[in-house]
Amino acid sequence: MYDNQHTRLTTWHLDGIPPAQVTEWAGDSVPVLLATYARCVEGQLPDLKKCLEAAGDLPEPADAS
Repeated sequence: MYDNQHTRLTTWHLDGIPPAQVTEWAGDSVPVLLATYARCVEGQLPDLKKCLEAAGDLPEPADAS
């Protein structure tokens, strides 16, 4: 049962369903979801940057001085 739930929550999270919605369906809290599944989002930064660039909303890099 737990493996099925874990797989479903991971899939929803990786498919871009907002964490608040995933946790509502799961009966959990956003902090628990993010702490439990944070390792699942590794490697997504390039895709997220592409989405932000496409929207023209990529933040400027911090000044290194």
